Amino acid sequence: MCGIVGYVGTKPAAEVVLAGLKTLEYRGYDSAGIALLDVSEKPHLFKQIGRVDSLEKSLTEDNKTTAKSSHLGIGHTRWATHGAPSITNAHPHSNTDGTIYVVHNGIIENYAELRESLQKEGYTFVSDTDTEVIPHLIDFYHRTAKSFAAAFEKALLDLRGAYAILAMTSHEPKTLYAARLSSPMVVGVGKNEFVIASDPSAIMEHTKEVIYIQDYEMVKISTTGHEIKNIQKAEKVVRQIEQKALEKLRARLQAPATTTSLPAARETF
Repeated sequence: MCGIVGYVGTKPAAEVVLAGLKTLEYRGYDSAGIALLDVSEKPHLFKQIGRVDSLEKSLTEDNKTTAKSSHLGIGHTRWATHGAPSITNAHPHSNTDGTIYVVHNGIIENYAELRESLQKEGYTFVSDTDTEVIPHLIDFYHRTAKSFAAAFEKALLDLRGAYAILAMTSHEPKTLYAARLSSPMVVGVGKNEFVIASDPSAIMEHTKEVIYIQDYEMVKISTTGHEIKNIQKAEKVVRQIEQKALEKLRARLQAPATTTSLPAARETF
């Protein structure tokens, strides 16, 4: 099973994300990767076959300095489904110009159809994964959308299947975007920081205050707060922060499978 961890806050993002990925190793995986935005808003991508320790070691001394300056990042442990275990197929995946990065759990059932449509628009794919369609799709809508949030939402509406998605962009270097449909995701709320993960064990070191993300919801997260929107109903959601023990978190995250196409949304972010 794959694992997702994201962080935005005041701590070194690489340390938080890598530590979170290590707590998810029990789920099984064949490769791992991390994307970071440094203080100059420059993205950095690292991927490795094998253990998270190998990923951590792949950061050179210079890159470690860069990584320590980053306060926003997303990471992933992958169990190969579409495409063999390889650095190219490992997450995160990006758009062509490297301004949008995405990690994803689940299966995009209509990825072949989306891939073909995007190729006709001039997009080039480098991996065999279903996930790579997501950053390209966001990029496509970002050309004309009023905001990255609107582009992210439009992309979600095109996806069929199941997903937990984290996205970041150099266009908004202090913000993470998350979405869920039939794949677990929880947001840990700390002091001026958020840790987002597919499994609560990755966040419990930092906080026991959490927000449960439900099906059809997308979340915009920065150090100053968060916004939740139900994209099926096209309306904002207000949800209380809860305090839970690890066992209760895991039980709460279990949800029945839902794989439904969505109606077009109104932009409310």
